[in-house]
Order: sequence, then C-alpha cells, then structure tokens
Amino acid sequence: MSNSKAIKNRIKSVKNTKKITKAMELVAASKMKRAVSSTLASRLYAGYSWEILTSIAKNLENKKEENIHPLFWEREVKNILLVLITSNRGLCGAYNAQVIKKTISLLKLGDENINVDFITIGKKGDMALRRVGKNIIASFTELPDNISLLNILPISKLVMDEYSILHYDKVLIAYTDFISALSQKPNIKQILPISKSTVQELVESLKEKKINNTMNDTKTDYLFEGDFTTLISSLAEKITRMQIYQTLLESNASEQSSRMVAMKNASEASGEMIDDLTLMFNKARQANITREISEISAGMVSVN
Repeated sequence: MSNSKAIKNRIKSVKNTKKITKAMELVAASKMKRAVSSTLASRLYAGYSWEILTSIAKNLENKKEENIHPLFWEREVKNILLVLITSNRGLCGAYNAQVIKKTISLLKLGDENINVDFITIGKKGDMALRRVGKNIIASFTELPDNISLLNILPISKLVMDEYSILHYDKVLIAYTDFISALSQKPNIKQILPISKSTVQELVESLKEKKINNTMNDTKTDYLFEGDFTTLISSLAEKITRMQIYQTLLESNASEQSSRMVAMKNASEASGEMIDDLTLMFNKARQANITREISEISAGMVSVN
C-alpha cells in the first residue's frame, strides 16, 4: 500500500510540474511571436543600412585616416573587446550553452599575445565568464524583453567610446542568429572597425537569410550633400548602434524560441511520465488487491 501511495504522490507532483511547464510554454510562445516580428521587421532596415555603409566605405578608400571617422580606423590588433549576449534566466534549452561554448572556443584558438576583455549582456554569460576568470569591464542585466533602441544607448555608447579612444583595436559581438523556431545558430561578428569587407560579409549574410529580396543586387552610388565628415560621423554611429540592436533582437527571438521548444518538450515528457506512473500505480493496486484476495482465501481455508 505504501508503494501505491508513493506513486500517487509522484503522479500529483509531475502533474503540477506539467502545469508549470505548459504555462511557461504559452508565455514563451507569446513573447516569441512579438520578438520574431520585431527581428524580421528590422532585418530589412539593416539590409538597406549596410548598403549605404558599403558606399561610404568605398568613398573612404582613398582618404587619409585622420580625415575619416574613428569607427573606420583599422589598426594592428592587440586588444579586443567582445560583447557576449546571453539570457538572464535558464530553462531555454542549449541557447546559453551554445553561444558561451563558441565564445570560449574562439578564445582558445586566439593568439595568446592578444588581450580580450568582455562586456556581458545577460546574467548567464556573466557568471560563465567569471567562473573561468575573464575580465569583464561592464555587465548589463536589466534589459527588458521588448527591447528598444533607447535601451541599448548605454551599451552602444560604451562600445564606440572604448574603440574611439584606442582602448581596443577590434570589437566583436557574440550572439545567436534566429533562423526558425526550431533552429538558432550561435555567431560571432565583427562590428568595429567598420570596413568594406566586413560590410560586404554582412550584406551576404542578410541575403542568405532571404530578407533582402526587395533589394537590388546592383550597388547604388550615393550623392552626399553638405559636410561629408559630419554626415559620415552621424551615419557610422547610428548604423553601428543599429547593428548592436539587431544582434540583441536576434538573440531575444532565439531565446524565446528555444525556451518555448524546451518547455514544450518538458510538457510532453511530463505527460509520458504521468502515463508510465499511472500504469505502475494500476499494477501496484492490482497486486495489492490480488494479495488481499489471496490472504482472505487462505484464511477461509484455514478456518474450514
């Protein structure tokens, strides 16, 4: 009887867990829908902005370095700043583990003479890097789920300022590309310095995602009116900020998708476990009934 009672308690516990995972699945699905909508909507804008930046990079090829914006300066790499984007909470499958693993793998393959510092966005990445003793110059853990350009101003300003004052020679960002609800790909992308080759790679990446169908394959030559230097400064900062914003949107959509799938799998596993435990409970109850009948029959035989 005690065994049947333990199984019954276990069934009750698993049913409660299933209710929680199902609720989390529904919440994640709602957040995912909003996040994916924002991500896909901004990709098209990103495509056009990279096209403009390509034209700018072409115009800067023959200019002296002191006459162009600091974000375009390319120099020997001795110090790297890496922005790592993860989530604040777990229960999202392999989302955090994949991007952290890719970041640490990059560090192992890198040159030992190059110093790498970090900016972390999300508690999971911050904890992982502190465990391995990496230097974190800033950590951002209070960003909302429905992120806006206003929310990333402190991050983008810190990144651009650190590069402009020559503290770092290259800025990378580790994030997760949203491909579909079932597929997310960890990626590490260079955001500074802004170079012609980097911009072309970004354009090709956007085309691979099939969101640039409305864009022409031919390059457009832009005519700049007014002070060229002032215009370049404004565009470089805004497009770099937008690039950081886009990676955060991609990561947010990937996180919510991964969490929805993880909670869906957990709910299905709970259902299967309830079925198995119910079968065990029925077998145990049947065994108890059979034993009791046997004991009654044996008692009647002994009385006769």
